[in-house]
Amino acid sequence: MSKEPSTSGHTLPKRRKNVILTMLVLLGMVTFLDRINISVAGSSIMHDLQLSPAQWGWVQSAFILSYGLMQIPMGWLGDRFGHRGVLALIVLWWSAFTAFTGMAGGLLSLLVIRFMFGIGEAGSSPCSTGVISRWFEKGEVGKAQGYVWAASRMGGALTPFVVIPVMAWLGWREAFYLLGALGVVWAIVWYWYYRPASKPTDSPSSQQRVKGASVAWLSSTQFWLICAMYFFYAFGSWFFFSWFPTFMELGRGFSKSELTYAVAVPFIMSMLGNITGGHLTDRLTKRYGLKVGRKALGSTSLAVSAVCMFLAAFIPGKMAVFVFLSLCFGIFDLMLPSAWALCIDLGKKQAGTLSGAMNTAGNLGGFCCGILFGQLVESSGNYNLPLYMIALMLIISASLFAFINPEKSIVKS
Repeated sequence: MSKEPSTSGHTLPKRRKNVILTMLVLLGMVTFLDRINISVAGSSIMHDLQLSPAQWGWVQSAFILSYGLMQIPMGWLGDRFGHRGVLALIVLWWSAFTAFTGMAGGLLSLLVIRFMFGIGEAGSSPCSTGVISRWFEKGEVGKAQGYVWAASRMGGALTPFVVIPVMAWLGWREAFYLLGALGVVWAIVWYWYYRPASKPTDSPSSQQRVKGASVAWLSSTQFWLICAMYFFYAFGSWFFFSWFPTFMELGRGFSKSELTYAVAVPFIMSMLGNITGGHLTDRLTKRYGLKVGRKALGSTSLAVSAVCMFLAAFIPGKMAVFVFLSLCFGIFDLMLPSAWALCIDLGKKQAGTLSGAMNTAGNLGGFCCGILFGQLVESSGNYNLPLYMIALMLIISASLFAFINPEKSIVKS
């Protein structure tokens, strides 16, 4: 093991930083492989366990609920006790419950397992962000985050290519055992290799200032606009993380073999959207200011994606829904870097707290989407109807984004 990195952020070993970033990229992929696998296997699980669409909606939302509620506590654990041990433990935790998903015997056990699974996965993004903040300088953080978020989408794209062949060969339960084992391997390598990096800003006095910081901005209209905007955005994005493969199979007649590209391509579009959106928001901000680089880009992306979602619901056929949903996923993720950058623009030193609150609101939106989607399908027998609901939610998100003023900080310097 190499010596502990220098306490100067500027002299941290480049090779070691690259290895750590590579491990975080791999973690992003594993996170979404473990998260999306249940959606890809959804129709088989519903058939074997005799679950209705409404019950399946509760299964999807059990994960989203714990995932949303536990992000801030899990992030605090990583900051308080160190990311080496905490990140290894939470990956082991959710890997175990990934495997336990393959042992589920009915609705109740599946609800409990997925809720516990979400507790572990809740720590992935905040702890990865904590590692990045300690190893990368200010000018490198955005690029590092971009790679990790893009990797998570790539994990979603790879999921059908991993899960569907295993399901065809061995069964859906075995697919969960296999993916659970991947996380165990990552956790062991991480704990063996990782050592914390310290920077001058990690001094006790700076930590005390953050601990004692005011949260008076909780009463700010801007704060609630950001949370509401992200709630309605995530209502749409979680459709792709939960119901999307089941919709394509049962709602539009895609076969298991066709699901590989039908699921993978939209996630690849999302990956490209995140990367492109990150470059666009920085370039537009530099040239035209924050109102164009953040607000105009975010609001326009959401509005255009709402049109694509509406067309996916309205136009019948397999190819049409594939094209419009792929465009929708890629276009509304153009706004994702803008939304997270807003938390830095408006939250300053409390950007972590603000982004955590925003993401919690988003996951509550995802929780509602999972349940309402299943309820609408069961009551109407129509898989297209919920897409109109999602299109409306994206329009609301676009409208709320337009009222946010990215030039007016809600936290005093």
